[in-house]
Amino acid sequence: MRKIIVSICAVAVLQSCIVTTAAKAVTGVAKLGYKVVKGTVKGVSWAVSKANGKIDKDRIDGTWKIVGVYHGSFEQFSQDQNPESSFNSECIEGYDQIIFNSKRSKYKPVHCNTEKESWEKYDFEFGKNPLTKEKENYLEFNSSNYITIIDINSKTMMLEGSLMPKQAFSGGKLYLLEKIK
Repeated sequence: MRKIIVSICAVAVLQSCIVTTAAKAVTGVAKLGYKVVKGTVKGVSWAVSKANGKIDKDRIDGTWKIVGVYHGSFEQFSQDQNPESSFNSECIEGYDQIIFNSKRSKYKPVHCNTEKESWEKYDFEFGKNPLTKEKENYLEFNSSNYITIIDINSKTMMLEGSLMPKQAFSGGKLYLLEKIK
């Protein structure tokens, strides 16, 4: 009789543990799914979570097309229930892009695929950003300008800062870029 009571109690305790663990796993997956993608612009997803730890500086290498601009900071974006991208390119043919050369630590903004500017030097840093006072990945250029790297993957990159002066005057701070080369 004692064995039956002990085995019934053990089964009840184990079953409640399994149900609790499963409920936590489902809740965690739901939160993770929400934090990874908040919206899309022309089929490209906005990332919502910042990269944890140092990003390999070679991941920034290549040509990146600007596909979205959010008028506000990353914190405002992550709190916004329905963020809208308000980027309208002035280009009739082509698009705004930025070319990064990580080996030489230089980048070049290109307006409408034609107006080429000169290469500018940058430093890829991981540490306390002097602008935000947070430990994060950022680019430093002209010794006093900083652009925060929110996240980079093989297809998209999200940057925060005054990347395009035309957009910065109207409040554009958060940029979504799509890798094209």
